[in-house]
Amino acid sequence: MQPVKIIIEKHFDGYVAYPVGIKGIIVGEGDTYEEALSEVKSAIQFHIETFGRGVIEANEISETFVAEVIV
Repeated sequence: MQPVKIIIEKHFDGYVAYPVGIKGIIVGEGDTYEEALSEVKSAIQFHIETFGRGVIEANEISETFVAEVIV
């Protein structure tokens, strides 16, 4: 077991969560923060079971930042 950083976004119709540092596309969503977090955790576990622990790149990421720019 190792920690995986998760980004959770609040949208007008619920929450979306996705991991940082894992190869592939993994998303969880729910009506609450907790639901989205639970869904993405389950999706990560399934992804690792399917493709192996080699999909985890988390050791390469020491920090995660969120920035905002005007475009």
